[in-house]
Amino acid sequence: MIQQELIPHLFRSEYRKIVAVLCRRFGFEQIETAEDIASETFLTATQSWAYNGLPPNPTAWLYNVAKNKAKNHLQRDSVFENKIVPEVKMSANELYEFEIDLSAENINDSQLQMMFAICHPSISPEAQIGLSLRILCGFGIQEIAEAFLTNKETINKRLFRAKEKLREEKTKIEFPGLPEIDKRLGNVLTTIYLLFNEGYYSLNQDQVLRKELCFEAMRLCHMLIDNEGTDTPQANALLALMYFHASRFDARIDQNGEIVLYDDQDVDLWNSDMISKGGYFLNRSACGSTLSKYHLEASIAYWSTQKTDTNDKWENILQLYNRYLQIEYSPIAALNRTYALAKANGKQEAIIEAEKLNLTGNQFYFALLGELYTGINDQKAKQHFQSALSLAKNQADKQTIQKKIDKL
Repeated sequence: MIQQELIPHLFRSEYRKIVAVLCRRFGFEQIETAEDIASETFLTATQSWAYNGLPPNPTAWLYNVAKNKAKNHLQRDSVFENKIVPEVKMSANELYEFEIDLSAENINDSQLQMMFAICHPSISPEAQIGLSLRILCGFGIQEIAEAFLTNKETINKRLFRAKEKLREEKTKIEFPGLPEIDKRLGNVLTTIYLLFNEGYYSLNQDQVLRKELCFEAMRLCHMLIDNEGTDTPQANALLALMYFHASRFDARIDQNGEIVLYDDQDVDLWNSDMISKGGYFLNRSACGSTLSKYHLEASIAYWSTQKTDTNDKWENILQLYNRYLQIEYSPIAALNRTYALAKANGKQEAIIEAEKLNLTGNQFYFALLGELYTGINDQKAKQHFQSALSLAKNQADKQTIQKKIDKL
């Protein structure tokens, strides 16, 4: 039983490290070989540990097996001998002394450099997220397919095309030069941001909140901040944003897996430690003159963790949304702004602003109008909730909206 629980845990935490180190050593063009070696390592562990029991240090055992498999592959594979060996400037004797550096420092550097390689502007954001989940987070193809509401075949094709594109671009696993780091870091931050959002509100039929995706996004962002070259105000602001949102996870979903709307959340379930960490990284993000969308979203999320429901709180949130929309207009941000407007200035003013948006294909647009009209015109409120129900994509949303209709 311990083995059955340990192997999946180690796969999630160590697979990505082995792949990143091997890719950094051999080059991105050999990524499939790196993945095969890592997968074979875990297959060997499953077979060996079933007969011999767990070794004293399972992680060190995995690293040692991965090193040996990589060395064996070098010795027998002509592609490696003809292409990789000359590139890494090995002599025949040095080949047999080949060593994989699986030190903590090299693992971290390899994963960070892999992150920049994966987030290359030549591939789509969806492909960047898919590769990040596979290579940097150790997710299986089926898990990725579920996250994107598609099938394994589609994901395999998407990842294959992305890898081929990165090969065509001769993408190197290394940090970009200093002049390029800000430009490339933007792609990395966007990928992490989208990965977190995929978990924070999942379209999965069974899970509206996928915490494991959110925590993987936070882990990747921590890696950026732990590196001097990528410890930027934007990265700190993004991490602060994610901590503030994560602080309300336990209050956001009830025991039946249904969504608990913000006004109905039990504030005692908010995680004060995560709120404090969010505040710490938000303060760190304040250095310099940069004001990004992550700064504004993190500030909005900070005010949302303040338990006292005051006009000052909502006025601050409203003004932050106003500034956000000036920097980067988004229909969803504009919709969220109308909720803050209702809390700060009343429902009537918010209804006027919300209806101007006319987001008739969006369930949240109708759900918000249903909330705003409740108590003012319950018939209209019911109609809007019914429209939202017809557009809802997962069961949790449908149950929440249906309860609103039933109350009316």
